[in-house]
Amino acid sequence: MKATETNLLEFLRQPKQFVIPIYQRTYSWTLQQCQQLWNDIVKVAQEPTISGHFLGSVVYIENGLYQVTSLPKLLVIDGQQRLTTISLLLKALGQSVKNSEDNAKITSQRINNYFLLNQEEDNEDRYKLLLARSDKETFIRLIEDQELPEQLSSRIKENFDFFINQINKNNINPDSLYSSISRLFIVDISLDREKDNPQLIFESLNSTGLELSQADLIRNYILMDLEPKEQANIYSNYWYPMEQNFGQIDYVEQFDKFIRYYLTLKSKAGAIPNIRDVYNSFKSHVQKHPELSIKEIVKEIYSYAKYFVNIAFEKECNQALNKIIANINHLKVDVAYPFLIEIYDDYMQKLLNEEDVIEIFQLVESYVFRRAICGIPTNSMNKTFASLTRNIDKSNYLDNIKTAFAKMTSYKRFPDDIEFCRETIVKDIYNFRNCKYLLGKLENHTRTKELVDVENYTIEHIIPQNPNLSVEWQQDLGNNWQEIQAKYLHTIGNLTLTGHNAKLSDRSFQEKQNMKDGFADSPLYLNRTLAKLDIWNEKGINNRAKTLADIAAEVWSFPSVDLNNNFSDSNKDISIQPEYKKHLQGEVLELFEIIRQEIINLDISVREEFLKYYIAYKTFTNFVDIYPQKNRLRIILNMNVEEIDDPQDICKDITGWRMNGDIEVGFSSLSKLNDVMFLIRQAFQKHNK
Repeated sequence: MKATETNLLEFLRQPKQFVIPIYQRTYSWTLQQCQQLWNDIVKVAQEPTISGHFLGSVVYIENGLYQVTSLPKLLVIDGQQRLTTISLLLKALGQSVKNSEDNAKITSQRINNYFLLNQEEDNEDRYKLLLARSDKETFIRLIEDQELPEQLSSRIKENFDFFINQINKNNINPDSLYSSISRLFIVDISLDREKDNPQLIFESLNSTGLELSQADLIRNYILMDLEPKEQANIYSNYWYPMEQNFGQIDYVEQFDKFIRYYLTLKSKAGAIPNIRDVYNSFKSHVQKHPELSIKEIVKEIYSYAKYFVNIAFEKECNQALNKIIANINHLKVDVAYPFLIEIYDDYMQKLLNEEDVIEIFQLVESYVFRRAICGIPTNSMNKTFASLTRNIDKSNYLDNIKTAFAKMTSYKRFPDDIEFCRETIVKDIYNFRNCKYLLGKLENHTRTKELVDVENYTIEHIIPQNPNLSVEWQQDLGNNWQEIQAKYLHTIGNLTLTGHNAKLSDRSFQEKQNMKDGFADSPLYLNRTLAKLDIWNEKGINNRAKTLADIAAEVWSFPSVDLNNNFSDSNKDISIQPEYKKHLQGEVLELFEIIRQEIINLDISVREEFLKYYIAYKTFTNFVDIYPQKNRLRIILNMNVEEIDDPQDICKDITGWRMNGDIEVGFSSLSKLNDVMFLIRQAFQKHNK
């Protein structure tokens, strides 16, 4: 490595070409960084005693393009943002001089010939700076004073216009501005590909501009060490199209999210990387799969990225599926993306048909919405979705997904119709974030055409919010009208949609019902039952709430599966009758049913398998086996004796007995359930890492 402090303009003036490699990020400086650069230059202009201003470093590889030409071509590792921005400023200064009537010493031609162009060269060698594909054409046309392309680089155009405006607005003398620019210094860092490691240097750089994003680091890691031909092939066929699909503005933020979801679904353990550390997680993923070439990995990322874009940006061609995707996105359930992308991939691989994938996406929408209505915390959903397909038998895909959803309990549960309807009736829906979404889905439930756009309507309280209700309202509600108003005001039974909220206002129910544009005159299904009532009181609110809750249970439906999966039923289809069946009766059967449910509830990944001599519970492998006996359950923990924490001293060492574990526990009394489950959880945690 050679590092030298040098004057920026002298550095640019020498015949050379700075080439931005395809693996570098696009030009990314915003107006904020341009403003800071402008302020620094103006400060230098205002203080002649300042010898200069340090701009940062430019790091490049000599002979980085594996070819010998008369023009030195330098592959830029860091400094693209500064080089591009200074070039835009110089071009803006040149244009300002050309349009000015002042007799400046610096001329537009000198700026072009000295700092922007290699005047003795032709074609692309003509340009001092050659940007990456998405920025190159805009930059070149700008330098050549040509009409900009239709698909222009917005950052290039925006920042050039910024400098033009600053020069004109501040009426700065061109020679003074040029003098300030000529006092900018950089550190010129030249790398030797044979001796230096550009990748390590790239990772460590955190320049004065924009910090390297996770997307920048990943793209660099994938492409930097490839031979030029393979590098160009992978970039052109996979990486560049992927960037275009994400969009120039959203690329970095959305790509980081996508890679996080990709790594989550590729992790057998359902591990979820930190969003700020996806680069290191990605490197680890690649290093764990040496059997895969970089091209194979990038090709898979490219495919998954298309699925992500279709879901995140709602670009799915199937309109029915895209509508459900829009609903899921409305609920802001990004944690479900690893699961959704995997389902989408299996759909593309023909493991699921169109009807199946639509039903599974609907289940996700229902699961998330029902939990929101029931107030179940969301902090566990990322792990739930990350591990949901881990033990799914995809030969019976849809039914097993539905069963997995339906069998979730405790904090992971899919609220059943009873819980969901109960909470829908009593919940403060008006202040619920998804209030309009809820009312809109109820309104459009039976509509197949001419769907109602709820954004054209406002939420109407049938009993008004005004605490000083009119005499008519007090008479309709009865002596305890204040309690009724307070109890039901914001609940589903008292809410509807209207396009005439100001007209309805605090009027009596009969006026709201019969006036022009009132409930009886409304085209909305939500208002049809209101048009038929004589009075609006507590009974009417409860009846309407129950009706709407029942409709909601149909809209956001519970998985349609048979959960009557107790031991006796499961044994009906077992061709080999287990030896322990005769013991599973009476108190032993009761103990078994209780503890099996506790074990199943440990995690969605737990699988239960009825074998000839015992019942096995496993994640990746058995962590506990249950042997039913005449008066007890014999429980075998798949752990070594020295690993177990046994405060009640109820474990027996059976090392060498040829069982799946070295620890035996007897369970014959329900009073010992907590003690036994304490031990079983340890075995589960050991085998679920």
